[in-house]
Amino acid sequence: MDSFSSLLKKENMAELLLVIIIIIYLIMGYETPEAVSSILDSALGKLSLFLIVIYMFVYTSPVLGILSIFVAFTLLNNANHMNNMNEIIHKYVPSEANKKQQFNAFNQFPYTLEQEVVHKMAPLIQNGTTLTKAGYKPNLVNLYDASPILQK
Repeated sequence: MDSFSSLLKKENMAELLLVIIIIIYLIMGYETPEAVSSILDSALGKLSLFLIVIYMFVYTSPVLGILSIFVAFTLLNNANHMNNMNEIIHKYVPSEANKKQQFNAFNQFPYTLEQEVVHKMAPLIQNGTTLTKAGYKPNLVNLYDASPILQK
């Protein structure tokens, strides 16, 4: 209980602020950035994290030391998880170039009979005029108070 009361003194406000930030980090469960996780997953990163935890125990309050253990465990766990996910992604997810090559291979179709027949068909409209005059005239039904369509 003496540790908590010593944190509330004016000269220990920086430690109190650090305790609040650590608690928010632990509760909210923020993900570790990829650059930090790759550093922490190395031997030098683990050693430096261990030294920071020891420093927290020796030179700050015990509450901050215990919270630093939890943060170190969380950081190492997230770093290990992130690096494993990156290895899985690089191993099993194809790159954009590979996906584009596969899609292009799937979209190569032979020239079909339907395309040939449509290509040989005479167009119904040439130069903005129809080829043949229609043999019928459209008949309008009851418009129900709508304006009539203008006919030529």
